[in-house]
Amino acid sequence: MWNKPYGMKEGFHIGGGLIVTGLLLQLSVGPVDWDAFRWPVNGILLAVFLALIAVIFVLRKKVYGFQFIGTHNAAIPALVYAVVLTLIMGLTRQKSLTPGPTPMEEGSLWINYMLAFWPFVLIYVYIAVILGQTILRRTLNFKLSSLNLKRDIPFLLNHLGLFLAMTTATLGNADVQRLKMITVKGEPEWRALTAQQQVVEMPIAIELKQFVMETYDDGSPRRFASDIQILTKTGKSVQATVEVNKPVEVDGWKIYQYGYDTQMGAMSQTSILELVSDPWLPLVYTGIYMMLAGAVCMFVLGGRWKSL
Repeated sequence: MWNKPYGMKEGFHIGGGLIVTGLLLQLSVGPVDWDAFRWPVNGILLAVFLALIAVIFVLRKKVYGFQFIGTHNAAIPALVYAVVLTLIMGLTRQKSLTPGPTPMEEGSLWINYMLAFWPFVLIYVYIAVILGQTILRRTLNFKLSSLNLKRDIPFLLNHLGLFLAMTTATLGNADVQRLKMITVKGEPEWRALTAQQQVVEMPIAIELKQFVMETYDDGSPRRFASDIQILTKTGKSVQATVEVNKPVEVDGWKIYQYGYDTQMGAMSQTSILELVSDPWLPLVYTGIYMMLAGAVCMFVLGGRWKSL
């Protein structure tokens, strides 16, 4: 083992080494603190990560380990580890970390917080590096013949889309805000609450005009919604109706119907709204659309190849 050229065995050992390193980090520093990566830290980190991928690619002919990263013998074992960890994530109840010295709930396991589990994060970072090497190699090997372009374009769309979706979804997670706003009829509200009940002043104000509820014959709610007026600091005013699963979006904030005064029912003068901001989401969607475009290209161009 460790004789050049490296094979699958070395690839599995590298992935296993990342798992062990992640466990040591988990024991020594605790789970990944994504709150520490809020903007602009995540933007700087993305730039550094892209530069690192470029350096690895440039030095691949001088450092054999860097050259190995771009091979299928490195990619397949990494994907196996990622699939196993993702399956564990899917089969276990996942919870959100809360700030403070004891962020994990009593009795919880590391696998209940996979997005903050160091082995999980390191494996996916490793896959992103492999993707970056593959994309750079394929891009620089572009041929001008139309047949090669037909093969390369779907490949690059799929791989670039996956890379963009993975990196931006991960780094952008730190900037996602989910807040609750309690609105009272006739009173504009600028303040919202975090999950830790901290008060946040919002860039928009919401005034509840009317709470609307439709009920079944037994009196249980069938539909409830809020007629609201949204005011921005720039002076824009928006009239909208918000109901469950039908949010309204204003200035990068999605506003959802969350709750109401259950004791008052249809006569409620209070509506609870959830406000969500995810500034990196357009980049994530761009990556997903690129993968969809790559799949369409493979289908269309593949049909053309068979007809040749």
